[in-house]
Amino acid sequence: MSTKPAVNGAHKAAIRQENEEQILAAAERVFADFGFKGATTARIAEIANVPKANVHYYFSTKEALYRRIMEDVCDHWLEAAMTFDNSADPAFILRGYIEAKMDLSRVRPYGSRLWAHEIIRGAKFSSEYISTTVKNWLDSRVEVIRGWIDEGKMDDVEPYTLMYMIFATTQHYADFGRQIEIFNNDKPLTDAQFAEAKENVVSIILKGVGLA
Repeated sequence: MSTKPAVNGAHKAAIRQENEEQILAAAERVFADFGFKGATTARIAEIANVPKANVHYYFSTKEALYRRIMEDVCDHWLEAAMTFDNSADPAFILRGYIEAKMDLSRVRPYGSRLWAHEIIRGAKFSSEYISTTVKNWLDSRVEVIRGWIDEGKMDDVEPYTLMYMIFATTQHYADFGRQIEIFNNDKPLTDAQFAEAKENVVSIILKGVGLA
């Protein structure tokens, strides 16, 4: 029995995945730089180094491409909080979450900037996703934090405020990356500098909620 059709099918699937990943990475950067209105599929195709027709083949509309990236960015942020499910130690959990969010700002700055632009402009394309998927996720984490407070494991702080602070601080290293470069003698943070910044952020937040 010939396996040629299966091999061809696997090859085509691999090519499709590679093309989609190229387009998504390019679109994330273009949307972050120019916003939804300013971004064009021609520019995305140029950055992705694919024909413009390929962009429309894989993503029927610019809005569909934009929504796909927005949700993918946030899905990775939500996955960063998996530590909430793997331990009962609040210091361990919050450290893991903060470090993961910081790392995502380091490796995927355009995604964070794109999200910031979307929210600043009123969350036109993401409000339903935020009000369902993200809100349910946040509410569940807040309940975990309230449980720690009730058990006397950490100081009595407002959990939503704590989470907002973590969001803002960790994403600052992406959204305001250029400002940080300017303050750093117009140079990007080295890996050592970023590691130090990450440890400082963790330390300050944990101390602030009684988890030194």
